[in-house]
Amino acid sequence: MSLKYALIGCGRISPNHIAAAQDNNLEIVAICDIDVTKMDEISDKFKLSNNIHRYVDYKDMVKNEKLDLIAICTESGKHGEIALNCIEEGINLIIEKPIALSLEEADEIIFRAKEKNIKVCACHQNRFNKSIQKIRQAYEENRFGKLLHGTAHIRWNRGKDYYIQAPWRGTWEQDGGALMNQCIHNIDLLIWMMGEEVTEVIGITDNLIHDFIEAEDVGLALLKFSNGSYGIVEGTTNIYPRNLEETLYIFGEKGTVKAGGKSVNLIEEWQFADEIDNSEEIKAKYNENPPNVYGYGHKPLYTDMIDAIINDRKPYITAEDGRRVLEVVLAIYKSAAEDKKIKLPLNKCSTMEFKGRFDR
Repeated sequence: MSLKYALIGCGRISPNHIAAAQDNNLEIVAICDIDVTKMDEISDKFKLSNNIHRYVDYKDMVKNEKLDLIAICTESGKHGEIALNCIEEGINLIIEKPIALSLEEADEIIFRAKEKNIKVCACHQNRFNKSIQKIRQAYEENRFGKLLHGTAHIRWNRGKDYYIQAPWRGTWEQDGGALMNQCIHNIDLLIWMMGEEVTEVIGITDNLIHDFIEAEDVGLALLKFSNGSYGIVEGTTNIYPRNLEETLYIFGEKGTVKAGGKSVNLIEEWQFADEIDNSEEIKAKYNENPPNVYGYGHKPLYTDMIDAIINDRKPYITAEDGRRVLEVVLAIYKSAAEDKKIKLPLNKCSTMEFKGRFDR
């Protein structure tokens, strides 16, 4: 069974989606972008058939094409509106991170999708890294014992050229800052590994050297989980002169793990009290080296989503997962802005609440 697929948004991340669609034998029937040259570039790069339809208005595309699956890869602030329109047309979705920029939109996506039995996958593809899957297996087998704390470090560089390339980046209306854009994948992994339910957040955010964007270029946070464990987040786009590392540490009573590399795709530390496997062998085996920070996770994410559609089950990464990490990032923003501890759950919050925060 070949599913009919389309892509909305032909920007920086779109090649990973088209490659994953081709690798999974999806029938690519349409692409959409308000910038025709971007559609030309993606068509040329992947030698897309001349029969593929091109649209500058996604609403025309979802009305005209009989689609089974759409990937939404536009600026973040448009994810919610586009998703809700696609759900209304009965189309399953892969939504690039973050799933939305407000909890209200995320909740509406979840509600409408359930109402229409539409599958929605939040694109946190690093969950499919071989290294992360191995750590998750250890978590599910309770090899860590009592979880104590975990840390997510995202020490990257983003210069002025990156923001000039796409002026929506770094704005509160369409993006948010380092935590929402660059760091959300690793924050998602931290939450996933530490028990998922965050109960309290204390955060600090600032804009230290990116005076040409509205949002933060550094964020630091302490998370408390319902199981009594803690999480630490350190995220920045200020590292000189280029991306340094992305790391995830998980510390338990009976286990210590570190994942590192460009996109937490290497296991760099592996110690468990049960000693059922060899640490050096694990580190040698789980040692991927992707060409960029996006890693190799899109292909298996697409494979899973296709299976979820065909077999009418939940995708491995759900809209609820996307909402969970969105809530935590917004809670960090809220804690930093209000200079106080924030208790979760939050029912309402949006990046737009923080507009003007770093205006000079």
